[in-house]
Amino acid sequence: MSDSHQSDDRIFLRGLTAECIIGFIDWERRVKQTVVLDIELPVDCRHAALRDEVADTLDYKKVAKRVLAFIEASEFKLVETLAHRVALLILAEFGVAWVRVALNKPGAIRNSRDVGVVIERVRADLASGAGPAAGRT
Repeated sequence: MSDSHQSDDRIFLRGLTAECIIGFIDWERRVKQTVVLDIELPVDCRHAALRDEVADTLDYKKVAKRVLAFIEASEFKLVETLAHRVALLILAEFGVAWVRVALNKPGAIRNSRDVGVVIERVRADLASGAGPAAGRT
């Protein structure tokens, strides 16, 4: 393996749960609902593995705490918007090249366990002008 090899290593957070205002129906604008996220981030784990130091990797606890704080303060109408803003937040604050976010809303549709979206965003998406906090409703 050459030094130019791009690492396929990833850090993931699965089942991250938060409460927030999400939805466009009147009652959804008044009652916090549960959302569940799975987040995947590219991280070259080789250096951290050699030194066994958290400073040499992405601190997933910091990512989780920041994402949870953002979601719990948010009031979006669409899961699409919330997922997009979470992705932009991670790109902007944690400097990763890309992020994959799966966000679901358990019990949103009768006879379905959950409903949601899976999105991928890259650093170039930050240039779109819609930062993480833009468009809060």
